[in-house]
Amino acid sequence: MPDSRKLEDPLGSVVSIKNRRVWRDLARSLSTVFNPFLTAFALFVILAHVGAKGTLDFWRLLFLSTFFTSIGPMLYVFWLYATDRISDLDMSVRSERELVFTAFVVFYALGFAVLWLAHAPRLMIAAMLGYLVSALVVQYITRYWKISTHAIGITAPLAALTILYGRQPLPFMVLIPMVCWGRVYLKSHTIMQVVAGAVLAVATTAFFFSLFHVGLLSAH
Repeated sequence: MPDSRKLEDPLGSVVSIKNRRVWRDLARSLSTVFNPFLTAFALFVILAHVGAKGTLDFWRLLFLSTFFTSIGPMLYVFWLYATDRISDLDMSVRSERELVFTAFVVFYALGFAVLWLAHAPRLMIAAMLGYLVSALVVQYITRYWKISTHAIGITAPLAALTILYGRQPLPFMVLIPMVCWGRVYLKSHTIMQVVAGAVLAVATTAFFFSLFHVGLLSAH
């Protein structure tokens, strides 16, 4: 082998390793920023703003919804991790996920009941039911397969916003393949698992928004 090739190969290896680290860091960043708890929080901020009759009503609706979709479940997961009941915050081990999702189902069911009793706007109740049914499906599927909650978490809010605002949120749809790519790149899920998560999110959101007659805001 020529001396020049001997010198070039180590440099090529360093660049290759750095490139892999860049892609891995990007995938991890996407997974963290678009965590299902955070995307649910963002969705209900928008829904509370749309449905509120005033400032106090906005904060009331926001707390009642986000406590059961984001704050409570997130604190529960942190507690499980802090007490070594799960191996990591992503719940990567499939056997650990069933118990966690059972708790999520309880949180979402309570959230639905509270929003219903508080006479929350239909669009918030529909969204909460979408999360509840998705959690039920995931809790069952998790016994046999590891469906992607990140795919559900990014797709459900964007599906809801598209129903409400039409074409306006469409540029943000690029986030769905980006987040799904990140989960596959990190080997947290297969392509089929992220696709299944996205399909489930669209199906449950569309069904419950239709059931509660929630549509384009401009049409109301």
